[in-house]
Amino acid sequence: MSRTHGIDRTAYADLSRDLVDELAAAGLDPLAVYEHVVLAFDEDLPDGGSDVTSEAMPAMGRAVADVAAREEGVVAGLAVAELAFRYALGDDVVIRTRVPDGTHVRPGDVVMTVEGPVAGVLTAERTALNFSSHLSGVATATAAWVRALEGTRARVLDTRKTLPGWRGLQKYAVRCGGGVNHRFSLSDRAMVKDNHVVAAGGVVAAYDAVRAAQPGLRVEVEVTDLDQLRALLEAGCEEILLDNMSTATMAEAVAITAGRATLEASGGLTLERAREVAATGVDFISVGALTHSVSVFDLGLDFREG
Repeated sequence: MSRTHGIDRTAYADLSRDLVDELAAAGLDPLAVYEHVVLAFDEDLPDGGSDVTSEAMPAMGRAVADVAAREEGVVAGLAVAELAFRYALGDDVVIRTRVPDGTHVRPGDVVMTVEGPVAGVLTAERTALNFSSHLSGVATATAAWVRALEGTRARVLDTRKTLPGWRGLQKYAVRCGGGVNHRFSLSDRAMVKDNHVVAAGGVVAAYDAVRAAQPGLRVEVEVTDLDQLRALLEAGCEEILLDNMSTATMAEAVAITAGRATLEASGGLTLERAREVAATGVDFISVGALTHSVSVFDLGLDFREG
């Protein structure tokens, strides 16, 4: 490792301007991503520690290593992986190739080639792959939902059920997979849930309270039955979430709404039911599993021989 740890703003300033601009263009906060990468390295190398295994290797020259897909899917987070290598190795690393995030890949496809000191590449390997494998898993899962909804009006939405500290990155990966982001925080739009309804004494009372307090914000309200839906439509609500409804009830909700509000289906939905739910005519299907329980995508780093 050629960097000391802790959040070093000087090291951030040394990063490739092209890489920083790429992260910003993707809707990410480059400094926040950098700090996330630093924290990941601090877990592996606490208190200025070293990689005792890699540093003991007898061959301490330079290596060329390929990061390749070991399954079919959609990659995301490769720019973050590059940032990890550049943070760890500084000017000693060369990123020879890197496919764009959002690329569909098959087993054996090389998505990135890294050249640098043997020990440094080995030290950075797992941190770089942790970011790219997880985010590629999110993108791949999202792409599967997008494919399932092809030919319908429904779009797949993510949720706030994200890993703490990972929200911006996970929502970026959803976009790489073709999905749509829901709210990023509690302040960028209002969403009235079941406990808000209980606290306010009714679904319309909860909607009216938020509408009066936040007249400039979008307000979405969760309903669990058609009576709540009718009451909200009467009150002028334009965004409604249908929670844990049967397919038949959702279809009835679409007919009752008749275009007066956008409808989002939510609640334990599975990929197997995706098309059935979309066929009801809902506008969105929200899937918490895209971020809270996705499987990692299998990426591996292999040194070239010779």
